[in-house]
Amino acid sequence: MPAITVDDILVLPRVPEPDVTGVERKVTSVTTAPSGYEGEGFPVRRAFAGVDLARLDPFIHMDQMGEVDYGPGEPKGTPWHPHRGFETVTYIIDGTFKHQDSNGGGGLITDGDTQWMTAGSGLLHIEAPPEELVVSGGLFHGFQLWVNLPARLKMTDPRYQDIRAGQVALLTSADGGALLRVIAGSFDGHDGPGITHTPISLVHATVSAGAQVRLPWQADFNALGYVLAGSGFVGPDRRPVQMGQLAVFGAGNAITFAASAGQDLDILLLGGQPIREPVAAYGPFVMNTRAELVQAFEDYQAGRLGSIPAEPHPGHDVL
Repeated sequence: MPAITVDDILVLPRVPEPDVTGVERKVTSVTTAPSGYEGEGFPVRRAFAGVDLARLDPFIHMDQMGEVDYGPGEPKGTPWHPHRGFETVTYIIDGTFKHQDSNGGGGLITDGDTQWMTAGSGLLHIEAPPEELVVSGGLFHGFQLWVNLPARLKMTDPRYQDIRAGQVALLTSADGGALLRVIAGSFDGHDGPGITHTPISLVHATVSAGAQVRLPWQADFNALGYVLAGSGFVGPDRRPVQMGQLAVFGAGNAITFAASAGQDLDILLLGGQPIREPVAAYGPFVMNTRAELVQAFEDYQAGRLGSIPAEPHPGHDVL
């Protein structure tokens, strides 16, 4: 995985283990993500399938995109579509994705970059591989996470954050056995670059074969671990997990995970402060009531969520 790394993780700041009085979070469930297709037909794993929404709160949905090695002409994306009421976090591990939205946000994300789009009151956006990747083909792997917004922020102004791989906080575990890429949240005073409306932690950890990691975790956050690659164990009971599986942790202020003896483990760690409000979600909208969903569809159909920006045509002057 070419997500940002360092030659020697032992030079990085270390996150100390929680003290012995820390309450270890037990694993309450391990589920396997079913495979499906998104957008114009790119393969995904539905990471949260089969998990009660109350256990995920404040998260709504997550897709692991790929890992897939496209042939020439095969890369696919999504057409223009609307969103309202939540935030999308797209993290690219391999390959390149192009984003554009009707609020003026956009750019290329690749190899450890993250785009953080607050849909808020609503916008239109598109995600697609750039033309050169479509022509050449190549490896593509990443994920997209949907983070809910509380009722008071559902209609906040849209916002776009372009987080480069080099901005991510790089840390290591207490014994140097794991590289921790902190995209959002804080560990031992080291903050990730993601600016969040809903308080969350988002960490991509690479654990060396045979190593075990015990991290402090905010007691008022939930805790999830999704395996991006490899295999290992989670929780004090060492529940086995492998690529494409999600572990949900119970209450406490410490989480433990480990890599199998024969291979590294790449795990995405997610936690957030539960919103504990009604959720009415359908398609591209996440609201609190059915009436708000109906209003979102009416606003979209009436063009109140923005318009698709005009594309310049080669050979014509653009005024």
